[in-house]
Amino acid sequence: MAQPTYQWQPPERGWREQDLFDLPADGNRYEIIDGSLHVTPPAGPEHHELADEIRMTLRQAGPTDWRVIREIGVRVPGGNLIPDLTVLRPSAPRGRMWAEPLDIALVLEVESTGSRRHDRFTKPALYAEAGIPHYWRVERGDFGPVIYRYRLGKGDHYELLGTVGPDDPVSVDEPWPMRLDPSAWPR
Repeated sequence: MAQPTYQWQPPERGWREQDLFDLPADGNRYEIIDGSLHVTPPAGPEHHELADEIRMTLRQAGPTDWRVIREIGVRVPGGNLIPDLTVLRPSAPRGRMWAEPLDIALVLEVESTGSRRHDRFTKPALYAEAGIPHYWRVERGDFGPVIYRYRLGKGDHYELLGTVGPDDPVSVDEPWPMRLDPSAWPR
């Protein structure tokens, strides 16, 4: 059995953003939560295909000066996360690896087997604490994708705005007015 060629040691202090640059570019997603390193294996092609379709939907409906970016880093209290999609405001600086919460209108996570608990519990709490106004979580159901739409409420937590399933296209206002129809997306 082949042994890994990359040897690393955790820092003697908590993990920091600059430590992420020293990790291998091996397809894994490296995130920091409260100074601890969280590693998620690469998602499958179906996950990426769905994220791409949603990105295209957002991009086509969005104003030209807004950006919809896949897998850009987001700074949150106590760490760094990498959502599947991030909607950046027109004022957001370009060319940065890590976006500031004030520059973000929406983050979106497509659930995978290896990310379910983080996408449902850990990440929304950190995005809310960071003050990101909207969070969408997408689940792959038997009949197609379902979007759970959340808005930042009082007390740094998200409130459910509603769900959008493959049989109920709906108009939404966040981050801009558009119509969502998950039946057009991959199952």
